[in-house]
Amino acid sequence: MIQARFYGSKGVLTGFSFSGHSGLAEAGHDVACAAVSSAVQLTANLLEEFGFAPRIKVGDNLIECRVAPNKDASRFLEQLRLHFEAILEEFPNTINITISEV
Repeated sequence: MIQARFYGSKGVLTGFSFSGHSGLAEAGHDVACAAVSSAVQLTANLLEEFGFAPRIKVGDNLIECRVAPNKDASRFLEQLRLHFEAILEEFPNTINITISEV
C-alpha cells in the first residue's frame, strides 16, 4: 500500500511524503503507482515554478516535499490530496492517506 502523508500547520498544508507500492500490479505495470508518481512530480514542479522553493528529498521508494506555510502553496497540496482520494476511489486499498500536524 502507498503511504501518503500530508503535513499541515495551522490549517495550511506544508508538504507531503510518499512511500510504498500500491500492490495493484507488478512494479512498472501498476497504474495506481504511475498516477501517484506523475501527480507528485507535477505538484513538486508547480511548487518550484510558482516560487514556493520546495525542499525535496528523494530516497529509496520515498519522496518528501516541504514548503514554508503559505495559503497559495497549500492550494496545490490540497489538490494533490484530492487527486489521491480520487485514485483511492478508483483503486480501493491502494493508498493510505494521513494528515499530520507539524
